[in-house]
Amino acid sequence: MKRVYITAALTCLTILGALIACFRLMNLTGGRDHLTVGFIYDNDESTPYTYNFSLAKDAVEKKYADRVDILTCSNVLDDEMEEPLRDLAGQGCDIIFFNGYSELVRELAPEYPGIQFCQTSYMDMNGQTVPPNYHTFKGEAYQGRYVSGIAAGLKIRQMILDGVISEDEAIIGFVAAFPTPEVISGYTAFLLGVRSVVSQAVMRVSYTQTWSSYAREKSAAGQLIDDGCVIISQHTDTIGPAIACEEASESREVYFVGYNQSMSEVAPGTSLVTSRICWEPYVLSAVDALMLDKDIEKVVTGRIHGTDVSAGFDKNWVEMIDLNQQICATGTQEAMDRAIEQFRHGNGDFVFHGNYIGVNPDDPEDTLDLRNGYIENENTSYPLFHYILKDVITIVE
Repeated sequence: MKRVYITAALTCLTILGALIACFRLMNLTGGRDHLTVGFIYDNDESTPYTYNFSLAKDAVEKKYADRVDILTCSNVLDDEMEEPLRDLAGQGCDIIFFNGYSELVRELAPEYPGIQFCQTSYMDMNGQTVPPNYHTFKGEAYQGRYVSGIAAGLKIRQMILDGVISEDEAIIGFVAAFPTPEVISGYTAFLLGVRSVVSQAVMRVSYTQTWSSYAREKSAAGQLIDDGCVIISQHTDTIGPAIACEEASESREVYFVGYNQSMSEVAPGTSLVTSRICWEPYVLSAVDALMLDKDIEKVVTGRIHGTDVSAGFDKNWVEMIDLNQQICATGTQEAMDRAIEQFRHGNGDFVFHGNYIGVNPDDPEDTLDLRNGYIENENTSYPLFHYILKDVITIVE
């Protein structure tokens, strides 16, 4: 019997030794035991955009624990990116993630060939020459915008059927930062989601000319509500629009649709649903790639455009959160699920499609007939749709 125990013990030790040898071999062939990961945020975690991005940092900490050291810099303006970037590089970061829109990242990357720089995309990189250690990525946000538009459209239809508003009062308000393609693409997809349910719905857009100003955003939302908008959404970075809806709801029926972060806590009576880009899949895969000593684009799953990557519901890069069952219209979850399945099994070509004429706000002679369709994020992770739909979207001056 003792011989059996001894034999079993020796077998276990042999297997353990083989495993240790394998791990050592992996390290000799490029695997890593430890990484230093940096994050540079354009704001802090009190704002929805940065909070949402910081969830990716939390995911890295949870997955890798003591195999990673994480360094962060917050409230970094785009034109002040150089100092914190050099600081993190000097502290030994192997990879640095950025949620700002500074071109300095791409310009400085060649100075640090041993570091991978991963930035949320801020412009069309298709056909551009970029350093091999510079990467861009973004979830295909228009998909979530469209699905949240369906939820808003169903709520508006309910309001019409209940006699709360008339058909010609189906007006959406949108608080936007700047008239960039990313912003225009998002609010257009949102409206088209609404119009897939309520075909007569129209939208009014108010630009704040800043990404983050609680006062301006709340004021813009309040004015849109006073102008008759019954659903408010945003592409800005504070809770101001949600607070405006919650306060206005004391005297009229109005609802809020969020982006990046659920507003159910600050606007429990009006927050309808939220869509968010999930940064976690890319960030985790990029860290995985470095741990394995592989190219990031060989590990990340998505639509690969050189060193630029995008994906949507199909790869869980976009998700819907906190549908308010207390206020949403009957059948909303089912309708959202059907649309999400369409995205998971197609390219989203049904979104920017219909009897619409889009006009380039910078060049009225440049128009786009959506009867021919338009596919967003076809060749780049940065949204490129930048046309204002004639007769259905009004820019509030």
